[in-house]
Formats: sequence, C-alpha cells, structure tokens
Amino acid sequence: MTPNSPTGAQARPADAGATVVTMPETSLSDSAEPGTIHALVLDQLDEDQAQDVVSIPLSGKSSIADHMVIASGRSTRQVAAMAGKLAERLKKEGHGSARIEGLPAADWVLIDAGDVVVHLFRPEVRSFYNLERMWGFGDEGAPAASVGRA
Repeated sequence: MTPNSPTGAQARPADAGATVVTMPETSLSDSAEPGTIHALVLDQLDEDQAQDVVSIPLSGKSSIADHMVIASGRSTRQVAAMAGKLAERLKKEGHGSARIEGLPAADWVLIDAGDVVVHLFRPEVRSFYNLERMWGFGDEGAPAASVGRA
C-alpha cells in the first residue's frame, strides 16, 4: 500500500458516491464508542485477524440494528472460528446469547448481537452478494467506515 497522506490513509471513491477510508494497521475498535457492543465486535474481529472489515451505521436507515459489520475470513474454518469466538465473547461480557445463522457451511455467517448485526464471509461469497453496495446505495451523506487489513 502506498500512503497518500502523512498518516498513511488512503481514500477511494465508493460505489454510492461516498468515500471509503482505509487505515493501515489501525485498531478497528478505535472507530467505535468504547464499552459498546459495536466496539466489542470490532475488537474481537481485529483479534481474530478478520479481513476487509467494514462498519455501516444503520441509524436512520433501518430499525434492525444500530450498526452492520461486514468482514471476511480466509477460509470456512476461519469464518466459523470467528463466529464462535465472537458469540462466546458477547456472552462472557454480559450481552446475552447472540443468534447465529449459516454456521454449518460457514460461507456466510450472520450473527445477530442485538444492536450490531455481523456478516462474516469467505471473500468469494462476499464479492458475490456485495452487501456494502446494497446498504450504501443512494446514501451520499454518510460514508461507510472501512478500517482493516488489506
């Protein structure tokens, strides 16, 4: 990655006219309010070496959650392990039992943590469904935050 600025941040235009900023080697949880489920999810995904993590604020767009987090794992084994560890940590930290769908195949796993909905994908499946574009389409005022490993 070639830095565009002194901080190493790179800006690229997103499909919906929003700008997605990718920060090199930055803690994912820095973009969330400390102590929230959102921060816990981002921190756990960072620990599990999730790739291409994107957090989409859903306030004003949907009543299903406050944030949608989308991330990739390198294999079905990693996707399944990330889902299991995240659900375990949510329960351990007192946020109750998260509902998990898609775990047997682990191509696309959905974790409903209440205020945060998490989608974990294998890269090929993620590019096919392209949820980032679907949720960002037509929303020019609020860019999705993309922070993570390339």
